[in-house]
Amino acid sequence: MPAPLVLGVDGGNTKTVALVAGADGTILGAGRGGRSDIYNAVSEAAALAALDDAVRAAPSAAGAAADRLEAAVFSLAGADWPEDFALLDAAVRARGYGRTTTVVNDAIGALRAGSPDGTGVVIACGTGVATGARNAAGRVWHSSFWQESNGGYVLGSRALQAVFRAELGVGPPTLLTERALAFFGEPTPEAVLHRLTRRGTGWSPMASAPLAPVVLDEAARGDAVALGIVEALGSSLGDYALAAARAVGIAGHPFHLVLTGGVFRHPAPEFAAAVVARVRRDTPGVVVHRSRFEPTVGALLLAFEAAGIPVDDALLKRLAATLPPAALFAT
Repeated sequence: MPAPLVLGVDGGNTKTVALVAGADGTILGAGRGGRSDIYNAVSEAAALAALDDAVRAAPSAAGAAADRLEAAVFSLAGADWPEDFALLDAAVRARGYGRTTTVVNDAIGALRAGSPDGTGVVIACGTGVATGARNAAGRVWHSSFWQESNGGYVLGSRALQAVFRAELGVGPPTLLTERALAFFGEPTPEAVLHRLTRRGTGWSPMASAPLAPVVLDEAARGDAVALGIVEALGSSLGDYALAAARAVGIAGHPFHLVLTGGVFRHPAPEFAAAVVARVRRDTPGVVVHRSRFEPTVGALLLAFEAAGIPVDDALLKRLAATLPPAALFAT
């Protein structure tokens, strides 16, 4: 009989990525689809179709039939409320994506990807942000709609606000002005404001996310306004990390804190430092980790565990050695 396989899937607002691996940790196939968040896709059907695209491509790439999947874990944005889990659980079971299927919020997959034992707290900060926690008994919590807007697009939005305030003289001057003008290719802050707010532009605050690296750059160079934006947002994320720890009963004890996502990959240290400083004021012994793996790998590790396959150093080495190219995971 052919050896069993496991499947890990990470689905979000930009892409959905699936990985299939053998019991020894070797990644055998990968697939990619579009947006599978049931809240933000065009429809629930469209979200599930994106999930199908990724999942069906992964066993195909592995040269294996889907009925060889022993366990599958789906780490999904949009898995927030009980009715969401009911919908998604029913959908993956109906499709036969594994003898055992599990749906978790995407923060939990990200946590497993970065925590040595799958416990602790994760802050996944890209365009948006997700915070999640898990204790040793398996109790989980994820921020979902509890969390205010705190992702990279907020760094960009606050930078623009600072530029406009400086132009009016109601805020201090900032090097962010020069960077924003260069980014938009406009001669003045007023021209930028007009471009973003005139009728027919359809500008969304989420579109400010590409300015996040600009804010981090200028904070590292010592611009007081940029540094204030970075430190305020970082401290706020630290508050949510502590709330997550309280929710699963690990607050006040040393725990793993995983920082992952595009904003944390920026080389400037100020943002992560602000997060960690806030957490360590309450929990001095917290152990900080930069995630070694993409969130999809976290879903795959959860699938190994669901199949009763120990996640040891040998498995992790084989997994790392057989990862698909980085382009598969690029936003």
